Amino acid sequence: MRPDYVDFHTHLDLYPDLQRAISTCDRRRVATLAVTTTPKAFERNLELSSCSNFVRVGLGLHPQLVADRHHEIELFEKLLPRTRYVGEIGLDRGPAHYRSFELQRSIFARILRACAEDGGKVLSLHSVRATRPVLDMLDEHLPPDRARVVLHWFNGSRSDVRRAVERGCYFSINERMLGSTNGERVLRDIPKDRVLTETDGPFILRGDTPIAPGDVGCAVEMMATLLEIPIEDVRRQILSNLHSLTATL
Repeated sequence: MRPDYVDFHTHLDLYPDLQRAISTCDRRRVATLAVTTTPKAFERNLELSSCSNFVRVGLGLHPQLVADRHHEIELFEKLLPRTRYVGEIGLDRGPAHYRSFELQRSIFARILRACAEDGGKVLSLHSVRATRPVLDMLDEHLPPDRARVVLHWFNGSRSDVRRAVERGCYFSINERMLGSTNGERVLRDIPKDRVLTETDGPFILRGDTPIAPGDVGCAVEMMATLLEIPIEDVRRQILSNLHSLTATL
């Protein structure tokens, strides 16, 4: 079954009802990457999505949780052969997580090396205030021909965008990003064939309500307006980009 939309970074297991969230993505025909924040969450996500036509599950170890959950890296490595998708992983150098940054780097390096060894993975990466360290570590530990990389909610400079594009990275964009001047600039800097949509639900709110699973329509409309191209052209381009991203390495 062909999808109508793409949500390449969402936390379905953080909605009140995971099974209902999966069903919503299926009903809306949204190709969805359900990232996890700890390896212990992965198997339940995998089990409940096993019959889904549109939801795939990423194995994750979120950098904001590394300080408390770094011991789960061995479980991560054990589970890695069971999935093609990895996320949410990366680095966070924000004030609340700066103290764990060196530990984050150690865990991230270990994850990248495991992905390089296993091969054929598609990664969704977090890079808050850490764009250059993330790109540096990709260059050091993960050869481009061993995996594909999607930079989630990317906030880097123009030179960072160029560097990531040259490396072959894709970028997943959400409606909150597109409501900021910097997010608009990032969108315009990215080649059209490297853009995907995401919700990052349930963390993005509309008013006081979390964005619904797979609800990327507003992001598609905002992209079309900012780039001055038809909405349907944007939707089709994103689907084409997903196909290119997930083509066999």
